[in-house]
Amino acid sequence: MALLEDRVVLVNGGSQGVGAGIVRAALREGATVAFTGRRAEVGERLAAETGAAFVRADLTDPEQVRGSVDQVVAAHGRVDSLVNAAGLTSRGSLLDTTPELFDAHIAINLRAPFFAMQAVVAHLVARGAPGTIVNIGSNCAHGGPPFLAPYSAAKAGLAGLTRNAAHAHRWDRIRINDLNIGWTETEGEDAVQREFHGAGADWRERAAERLPMGKLGQVDEIADFVVFLLSDRSGVVTGSLIDWDQNVVGTTD
Repeated sequence: MALLEDRVVLVNGGSQGVGAGIVRAALREGATVAFTGRRAEVGERLAAETGAAFVRADLTDPEQVRGSVDQVVAAHGRVDSLVNAAGLTSRGSLLDTTPELFDAHIAINLRAPFFAMQAVVAHLVARGAPGTIVNIGSNCAHGGPPFLAPYSAAKAGLAGLTRNAAHAHRWDRIRINDLNIGWTETEGEDAVQREFHGAGADWRERAAERLPMGKLGQVDEIADFVVFLLSDRSGVVTGSLIDWDQNVVGTTD
């Protein structure tokens, strides 16, 4: 039996990158999948390719976040699992981050997951049904580099939210975990490296040479792990902050 057979899964930020990988992996494991995204052309292209349902939503707007859950319930009768995969990684240090940039990070990286979880958990509690949620966090929740100050702050908040919500709803049989991913090879990361760091076409190869495993994190590997956490195969695990990275927090070379 496929890991997510007869599950309805909503992936926020599922139109590209890690989110799109999770959409594909969940479909492969038997789920009915819906995903949100802001850009219609990108979302509709993935929907046509995979058969997943695209819900256009601006995740900076809590009403649209909650509304996307309502749309999936209306279309499929329920939501069983949620993945919060949307992320903003625009650079900013403690000294040069503007209030606008700070608010943008909080809106996408923390507020959107909060209200998506609120809507899905309320739906599950009303049904009296178990469910699973995976938040895509970051190893920057442990501190992060100086140029990711607002991102690190928001992801640290997401880690705390994960544990709080998992504790609050464990008796409802709703399992909530956080996957703190490291440096990952995506189209979004490619754009960030070129825009903010002046990287050339060979930046992936140069980065891989500096990493212990000789490669960046891969979307398909992350997606498979998320599917495992969404499924019954991950047992009773809840409230866990899992570092999915090749650097070990708290150690030095």
